Amino acid sequence: MAPDRALATQARPEQEFFCFRVGDLRLGVPSENVLEVLRAGLLTPLPRTPSFIMGVTGHRGEVLPVLDLLRFLSKGEARIGPRTRLFVGVTGSYVAGVVADTVLGLRRVPVADILPPPLGGDAAAEHLLGVVQASGNQEAINLLNFSKLLQTARQRAVAR
Repeated sequence: MAPDRALATQARPEQEFFCFRVGDLRLGVPSENVLEVLRAGLLTPLPRTPSFIMGVTGHRGEVLPVLDLLRFLSKGEARIGPRTRLFVGVTGSYVAGVVADTVLGLRRVPVADILPPPLGGDAAAEHLLGVVQASGNQEAINLLNFSKLLQTARQRAVAR
């Protein structure tokens, strides 16, 4: 008798991630931290803010700070182009737009397949939940601890 598919799914708990590419990085954020994806519009730069805050944009009557993860993680610098998207990320009362070059979509990952962040990695590793090896010859996806990342970004911005 073949095992029931529903039972097999229960045996391997999964977590859903919103996956995107920015620069050379493939990143994932828990899907519960993403509200929506929108086209990158005009940004208004803010004086005396950390370099990883690209500026603010208006969204649904709110002012949304826009983060450059490449600068925040010391991996380069994002560029806003006609195909650039922002995803609206939220954790607790913090809401921010995050630059994404390409949206890869939602991906369900078995929790058992999430590998720990590499030991001895750079400072960016402190914001990782883990790494998922992609199938085939695709690059691995680094899974971000978005709650910690957004709280750290806020602390760095307020401390200035």
